[in-house]
Amino acid sequence: MNFTRWSARLPGTQRRAAARTDRGSVPAARGEYGPGPDTWPDGDGTEGPGAPALEELSVRRLLGELPALVALVYGPEHRVAYVNDAYATVFGPRTPGAPAAKALPELEELGLLPLMDQVLRSGKPRTVKSRKAQSGGSYTVTCTPVAIPARGEGGGGVLPARGEGGGGVLVHAADVTDHAEAAERLRASERRHRETAVTLQRSLLPQELEQPDDLRVAATYQPGGTDAAVGGDWYDVITLGAGRTALVIGDVMGRGVRAAAVMGQLRTAVRAYARLDLPPHEVLQLLDGLAAEIDASQIATCVYAVHDPNEGRLVYASAGHLPVLVRHEDGSVHRAEDPNGPPLGTGGWLHTSGTIALPPGATAVLYTDGLVERRGEDIDEGVAALERALSGAVGTPQVVCDRLIRSLGVTAEHDDDVAVLVLQHPARTGPNAELFHNAALDLLGGVEAAPRARAFASGVLASWRFPVELRDLGVLAASELVANSLQHGTPPMRLRLRRTDRRLIIEVTDGDDHLPRRRRADPGDESGRGISIVATIASSWGSRRTPGGGKAVWCEFALPT
Repeated sequence: MNFTRWSARLPGTQRRAAARTDRGSVPAARGEYGPGPDTWPDGDGTEGPGAPALEELSVRRLLGELPALVALVYGPEHRVAYVNDAYATVFGPRTPGAPAAKALPELEELGLLPLMDQVLRSGKPRTVKSRKAQSGGSYTVTCTPVAIPARGEGGGGVLPARGEGGGGVLVHAADVTDHAEAAERLRASERRHRETAVTLQRSLLPQELEQPDDLRVAATYQPGGTDAAVGGDWYDVITLGAGRTALVIGDVMGRGVRAAAVMGQLRTAVRAYARLDLPPHEVLQLLDGLAAEIDASQIATCVYAVHDPNEGRLVYASAGHLPVLVRHEDGSVHRAEDPNGPPLGTGGWLHTSGTIALPPGATAVLYTDGLVERRGEDIDEGVAALERALSGAVGTPQVVCDRLIRSLGVTAEHDDDVAVLVLQHPARTGPNAELFHNAALDLLGGVEAAPRARAFASGVLASWRFPVELRDLGVLAASELVANSLQHGTPPMRLRLRRTDRRLIIEVTDGDDHLPRRRRADPGDESGRGISIVATIASSWGSRRTPGGGKAVWCEFALPT
């Protein structure tokens, strides 16, 4: 079959009446002439010697030599008019006149039949990319509307019967299997890379949060959707001793495995610096230098906060991070906005610490920018939305975490990863309140200070109904810490006793900032054994500098279960 009086015209080609007059009615289209000499049009658009006019070339011959798959269908049922050799080689020969739904099942596999209906109705071409057939091949298909004359209207073997001429669709399918397979390999590689980054990220986060005596904490980490690269968000909860707790959240400004690796190094460093029990701004100062050494091209934001149950507040420092939010028991929400320094890794900045109240019944939220940042919106709008959500959020820390995630519209397909850390300072009443007590004694120095401290400790521990053995150990520890402070410290001095549901804490503060060290005393030494005694009988001990130039030395005893 051939396509009588169809023209294949290249831009710039001129129709020449003389060529048509000399050769009659398109003999090449009806096979009356064989191929001409192997010559082509000259560069000026005119044919060379012996070359056929372009409008006289057989369309069937041209389509048949194309490497792409070509099919021509006509009518509302898309009946088969023609398939070229490439099409028949891949899918087999097809019966002319049969509906495409039966004769061309591969078009249905590729989802093209509805598209062909649309092309036929609209008269506009449509293209679909990289459709996969059951044969395993992938094709980019263009469906183009064409006008087909019926038999008798153009002569020769045109497919539609008399009176059935009209609309048809030319289906051109380019084999893109190699390209599709390469793209799939790339996607698979990206998926593996992302899965590796997510696995690394999760493995570097705390597998189980420490639960301080005086706080209730929960955290959530959610990686971004499949189209988002994994970032370097992290959080941590670190018990410092003497009832104090460090809370950390940060975000490495990068993506993928490298960001997760940097995050892991920073988190490890934070835990190490936290053991020094430094003020928050000094911890960030150390982290700032370390971040530049790890990778100068990647910076990070971070908030480091410390909760002291004796003070009822958070002491914090921020390196370019979003503000901590605190919800009071009455539903009011407060921001901890100042001070805020530049991100870690920038260098040249002296960080400072700030404070925000965390009274009993309050809830604090630390979070990364993925929770509140949206494209096209100011980030302050997101923080304000989080404040509104937090004002009505009640329940356990994990319930609050989940509610904030939902309220801010974070889903599995979110475009950034999100970390949220929620802590609550419970308001204790009833029998539970009896498990938490504080007592303090100011010491003026002199020879009577040590006996007063022993008598005070003995009376308080007896009133708390501790076993005799624990009470005796507590009195001994208090006596040794007070004696150490009297010998090496300066006024003002204070002895503080504190019990929780899990431990007894004994702490002595004074005005000297020289921290004691445990050392081995020689048999002839008359001093130097106090700290060693405390370290031996207590579950743990430590010391830290206090604001204003003093120090605190403490020890803990685990309560019997």
